[in-house]
Amino acid sequence: MKGIMQKPKKKTASSKAVSSRTGRPERRATRKPQPKFEKEAAVESSQRINRYLATCGLCSRREADRWIADGRVVLNGKKVEQPGVQIGRGDIVAVDGKVVTPALDNTYILYNKPRGLLCSRKDDRGRPLIYDHLDIPASVQSVGRLDMDSEGLLILTDNGPMAQKLTHPSAKLARQYRVRITGQLSLESLEALKKGGIDMGDGDLSDPWEITVDSEAKGHSWFTVTIFRGRWREIRRTVQARGHEVRRLMRTRFGPIKLDPEMPLGSWRNLTSSELKQLKAAASKRKG
Repeated sequence: MKGIMQKPKKKTASSKAVSSRTGRPERRATRKPQPKFEKEAAVESSQRINRYLATCGLCSRREADRWIADGRVVLNGKKVEQPGVQIGRGDIVAVDGKVVTPALDNTYILYNKPRGLLCSRKDDRGRPLIYDHLDIPASVQSVGRLDMDSEGLLILTDNGPMAQKLTHPSAKLARQYRVRITGQLSLESLEALKKGGIDMGDGDLSDPWEITVDSEAKGHSWFTVTIFRGRWREIRRTVQARGHEVRRLMRTRFGPIKLDPEMPLGSWRNLTSSELKQLKAAASKRKG
């Protein structure tokens, strides 16, 4: 009678492999659980409070120092008196009575600013502000500024460190404008603007410009100019030093970002992924 074939026994959880060399149960190597690291830390373990406020997208570090001096910043329920205070994880920071935290997802906006608006959050004289017309959080601030009488491309974000890199003089970020002035530029004035070194007043000398005359009429001229620093009213002051007045000034480009020709004054939109990638690349060129 043939023997009955038995099915092989299934290994159970308690089954242990036996070493062919020692005849003893083998010990399985166990790995200690490894700590998991996030790709990016949202907050550093220790940093100056003014840098933290900039990371939250509320202001620049210099402006944060002014807020501290004005008594607007509170740390763990106590008013901050020194700008060099260090903060760490677990600390609670408030500005004007509201707790502030770093933005997890930053906002990036392109705005076609009209004339007659200030790029400020507050104005003691009650003049109209760009933020009166933008439905955005208080942490979203303009990257650089356009004066009240200027119009055109303005970028706003709550990414404070990135905004600081983009506006720092060492970044040499190109800013392009279309400008209408009284009269016509002489060849001498045109060469002087290209060369730079014009006294704008108070001892400030103009930078060399990339300038092209677009059109000339009896009483005015249009030209396109590119500058590489955002100094206070640089174009207006320089043109005035050459005997002309600016009648209209429109920014059409900021770094790699260009204003849409069909974008109406006063309208705004989020930057596209391609524009944001270019802007971040421009910011990364400046270290620190």
